[in-house]
Amino acid sequence: MTAGKEIVVAFYGMRFPRRDWSVHFDWNEVMSFLEEQTAELAPLGIRLKVERDSSRVIDINGYGDLLNAVRLRSSQDGLGNPCLGHVIGASADLDFLADLKRGIGRIAFAPEMIAPDTEYRKVCHNCGCGC
Repeated sequence: MTAGKEIVVAFYGMRFPRRDWSVHFDWNEVMSFLEEQTAELAPLGIRLKVERDSSRVIDINGYGDLLNAVRLRSSQDGLGNPCLGHVIGASADLDFLADLKRGIGRIAFAPEMIAPDTEYRKVCHNCGCGC
């Protein structure tokens, strides 16, 4: 059931310490994308809420760390605080917006496809989400 569902997209603080590696990450682009997603999901009764949580800061040393810094929450589905990497598994193309869309879609329409916290995942980044 999706009607009345709220999905929280939470971003931990991010620090990009490496000079020899970078990833394109533009907050304005991300927020614009999330506004589009909100508009697409609203007619289906799904609300997106975006939070920036600076209580925890993740050093982004690779793409997996970027996935660690994003949490997708849905209390209606009994999900705790899984990172984006736990929700989607491995990223096919390292395209952050596509990965975020895939994660939101999985929470919205197929939360049962998300592995339980106790299941071993090769995508684990030791971020503390339980995957």
